Amino acid sequence: MVYGVSAIRLSCVPSVYRFSQSSFNGARRSSSFSLLLKKDQFSRKIFAQKSSYDSDSSSLTVTASEKVLAPGGQGDGSSSLTGQLESPSTISDDPQVTHDVDGNEMEDDEKVEVEEQESVPSALANNDEEACNEEPSVPLHMKVSTEKSEAKPRSIPPPGAGQKIYEIDPTLLGFREHLDYRYAQYKRMREAIDKYEGGLEVFSRGYEKLGFTRSETGITYREWAPGAKSAALIGDFNNWNPNADIMSQNEFGVWEIFLPNNADGSPPIPHGSRVKIHMETPSGIKDSIPAWIKFSVQAPGEIPYSGIYYDPQEEEKYVFKHPQPKRPKSLRIYESHVGMSSTEPIINTYANFRDDVLPRIKRLGYNAVQIMAIQEHSYYASFGYHVTNFFAPSSRFGTPDDLKSLIDRAHELGLLVLMDIVHSHASNNVLDGLNMFDGTDGHYFHLGSRGHHWMWDSRLFNYESWEVLRFLLSNARWWLEEYKFDGFRFDGVTSMMYTHHGLEVAFTGNYNEYFGFATDVDAVVYLMLVNDMIHGLYPEAVTIGEDVSGMPTFCLPVQDGGVGFDYRLQMAIADKWIEILKKRDEDWKMGNIIHTLTNRRWLEKCVAYAESHDQALVGDKTLAFWLMDKDMYDFMALDRPSTPRIDRGIALHKMIRLITMGLGGEGYLNFMGNEFGHPEWIDFPRGEQHLPNGSVIPGNNCSYDKCRRRFDLGDADYLRYRGMQEFDQAMQHLEAKYGFMTSEHQYISRKNEGDRMIVFERGNLVFVFNFHWINSYFDYRVGCLKPGKYKPDCIGFR
Repeated sequence: MVYGVSAIRLSCVPSVYRFSQSSFNGARRSSSFSLLLKKDQFSRKIFAQKSSYDSDSSSLTVTASEKVLAPGGQGDGSSSLTGQLESPSTISDDPQVTHDVDGNEMEDDEKVEVEEQESVPSALANNDEEACNEEPSVPLHMKVSTEKSEAKPRSIPPPGAGQKIYEIDPTLLGFREHLDYRYAQYKRMREAIDKYEGGLEVFSRGYEKLGFTRSETGITYREWAPGAKSAALIGDFNNWNPNADIMSQNEFGVWEIFLPNNADGSPPIPHGSRVKIHMETPSGIKDSIPAWIKFSVQAPGEIPYSGIYYDPQEEEKYVFKHPQPKRPKSLRIYESHVGMSSTEPIINTYANFRDDVLPRIKRLGYNAVQIMAIQEHSYYASFGYHVTNFFAPSSRFGTPDDLKSLIDRAHELGLLVLMDIVHSHASNNVLDGLNMFDGTDGHYFHLGSRGHHWMWDSRLFNYESWEVLRFLLSNARWWLEEYKFDGFRFDGVTSMMYTHHGLEVAFTGNYNEYFGFATDVDAVVYLMLVNDMIHGLYPEAVTIGEDVSGMPTFCLPVQDGGVGFDYRLQMAIADKWIEILKKRDEDWKMGNIIHTLTNRRWLEKCVAYAESHDQALVGDKTLAFWLMDKDMYDFMALDRPSTPRIDRGIALHKMIRLITMGLGGEGYLNFMGNEFGHPEWIDFPRGEQHLPNGSVIPGNNCSYDKCRRRFDLGDADYLRYRGMQEFDQAMQHLEAKYGFMTSEHQYISRKNEGDRMIVFERGNLVFVFNFHWINSYFDYRVGCLKPGKYKPDCIGFR
């Protein structure tokens, strides 16, 4: 039975179309939502997949304390109430029933037979150079010993049966041929790695053999470059002489050289020296940065980067002091970029981010920081997504030890540190990237057009290649092992999983879109392997996949037949808000909002967000800019009158963020600065671009003015931004206190299109939103699951 709460006044959203004077300034106005707190948790489990119940009808009314949500409240009056329920009763319902009044099912249940996928090449070169038709092609170059005395004992569970996905989602039975083939490919690869490399644990430690490795007697350098005709190690240490240190090649295409220590015992390559590999290739002579380089820099006056041999003395290396935090039940992620994290128009540093930004993130109530642009990228304006050196932290912000210090400080504050990792593509650069590394087009990447992303102008990995798997799996482990990252947000996963890369394709939810010839099974198998490795060796690590397609099984365990991610980044929500903001208030549909926020798969967790860095880039608009536009320049000061557009914008900015957190997923993400409605956009410094056709793309005179975050605006007590920031802070602390995002209880009791009201329960809270642009409501009856007395209390929103 659904009960009601009476005696609540719900103010309308300030309308931009009404020009009557308001008695409240921009930081002191009412946003139309409230929360009601119940004392105990529920035993009932409710999942957001299927819908069968509509409770818009009136029901019994329970007398509540006579509290009124009046405009103003405290500070900016963003009315958010909590209340305790007295004498609650216990209610238990069927856990498999979804209580969303929408009635829309998330998935298309149509079952269509999928054609058999072509099998991948199965020739495997073993140590005896015998072909084995049952195994994938493996250009093995070495037999790695599984012995490592200093390594902690770790194990990765063997593959499971991979059949539980059919119990979770019976619709998948219609696509069993494809899914069983996918899982068989995964198992075959696991078995091959076990047989020829000593297991995934050893295979993912490629950085201990390839690249530069130091021993007591000297330095060994190895590089996989099968297309090169000759190779030599060059650098400051040998005056860049290509004839000084010639490398030898084995039968698997790996070039190697050992440099003994100097006579005085010092290393043959000094710490900080520039190094490159000089190769004669089918495309000519080239000097490249080693693929496994751990640090690279751009010397003053030079365009290509140079590899740096980074091996400081033991006493100079940063030593971690603080343990990594345990994975929280719910993630509240602060998405950030080190370089643009200063209030000044400069490139900020790891050290400044550590000292200035991390305490801010902690104070705001977030429990995880996601850092973009860590992997080295020669083009700053790529936002870090055109990676050139996969094992090297960006030198723009400091040294590898500076980054370690940042991460250690975050751990001291109890913050998880997630890395925005890019394994979906690589920079097109030839001189300082992986492209044409050994002079051939198909070295790390697919040959021909399949190896080029036509929209991103980047190269696409060949996930079937044995050495590419070694490189990427080792890369993920390197960041977890060496830098103590707590997990990853995998970028561009949709592009990986489909040969069309999700471009010019509309995903409707029909399962044929996910399991057919457009699916890149090799890429999906890689994602299964990397999740297997991460969760096996680092059980507390978090993996988030950026997938817009809604791929089924994406966030189910690999052993059950899933892809293995912990969370899917729920990208459709931000797109929906932008779509809605382009409409008149009268055209907003409550059911459409609810459907988008709850449209996720059963047992597959999502990270919801109203906006991320994507919406802040030049060419797009943040939510605040969509809502308030140019009024933000003149009417955000508290000592001058507000405008209807500012009133409406601030109210909706708060409401959109809270309802997204309240209903959109099991995690929440915010891009830095957007918590207080950061004005304008992000524009990286750039000069003019002269295209081959003669046209010119104008630059911004290499300005850093809009490549920074004006945190001072959110801190200024004389600006309306302050109230928006304090609201976001209260929102994070509310979730930290009650953990409503991960509660199994989710109950949508009202989505009234006439009243523009949305009411739902999440965990131990009742959320009430009034999206009407004119009407306020007094004594509005709010449906609630449990009888009792609800006492609204303001939770401190300014």
